[in-house]
Amino acid sequence: MQDDHYKNKAADAVQPSHASTDARISDFIRFGTIGLFAYWSFTVIAPFISIIAWAAILAIALFPLFRLLATLLGGHGVIAATLIVVACLVVIIAPLAAIVFSFADATQGFLTGMKEGTIVLPAAPEGLRNWTPFGERLYQGWNYAVANFAAMLKQFQEPIRQMAGVILERTAAFGSNVLSFIASVLLCGFFLVARTRLTAAVNIVAMRVGGKRGADFVQLAGMTVRNVSRGVIGIALLQTLLCGLLFVVFDVPARGALTFVVFILCIVQIGPGLVLVPLVVWAWFTWAFSDALLFTLLSVPITVLDNFLKPILISRGLSTPMSVILLGVIGGALSHGLVGLFLGPVVLGVFYDLLAAWANPAPNSDDKPAVATV
Repeated sequence: MQDDHYKNKAADAVQPSHASTDARISDFIRFGTIGLFAYWSFTVIAPFISIIAWAAILAIALFPLFRLLATLLGGHGVIAATLIVVACLVVIIAPLAAIVFSFADATQGFLTGMKEGTIVLPAAPEGLRNWTPFGERLYQGWNYAVANFAAMLKQFQEPIRQMAGVILERTAAFGSNVLSFIASVLLCGFFLVARTRLTAAVNIVAMRVGGKRGADFVQLAGMTVRNVSRGVIGIALLQTLLCGLLFVVFDVPARGALTFVVFILCIVQIGPGLVLVPLVVWAWFTWAFSDALLFTLLSVPITVLDNFLKPILISRGLSTPMSVILLGVIGGALSHGLVGLFLGPVVLGVFYDLLAAWANPAPNSDDKPAVATV
């Protein structure tokens, strides 16, 4: 009887151990299955991640406009979203595609001219001699460079051809990404219409993952998206479109390439001055007085436009450093092409602000869960 008692006691001790092992195996199988399906799902949607992300960013940035239009239209959200999509396609994508293709044509023309030896520099304007005390030296140096330009091109022909080929390849990739940009704009319209359900889903996930702080992070992310997309990308697009229109009206040479450079400079917060100021100087030497004066008068407000619009469009101070914006522009363009030019700075800006908020949490005595809004 005593032996049976010890056997039963030993069996009772082993059963919890077996139960614990079985539970761990079940958990491992369960999480492994979930992880496997999550990986498969990620591989399926990976080609569309940049499109979906940019569509979500557009929806967040354009939501105030959507809400205003929906109110004016009597609550017809579908019509308001359709108007926004059409406006984006006409106002943004069409000029952007024209800039990209014009830049590609300019690069191809440069390669052809270099190969055939037809590229020539304009002679120095006579008015340069009147610049004292260095006007005569500048005039002679300019003409010397013009006279020896063909020899210089022949000497550096191969490196220039390789560099131009890389630029042309990247530009062609940008052209193909225009379709991705169009898909993002169309998907943005769907996000605007389904905003209530999507916002509720994001809030639920954030609360499940991080509690109240997770919802606060979602709200911070939305605020950062608005700041970067309006104060950086929106103003950059506006200045770029105005510069492109100015170049077309005054028939500026290589206007496609110059407009593309203006866009990059505006996104990294340098501004169009590095392009417009030399063009203004060149205009005063080569154009008629009236044309040069008009070009100068139009260039000045375009250059300082961002100083007036940023305080209006940015709801709070933009805390993202310009180095992060620049890194996002370059990395986004290399990773995702044309869409990455817009997507990169926004994603890095959001990550930077979230990381800063996590590293330096602000004291908050309110224990009620926050609700993030679009």
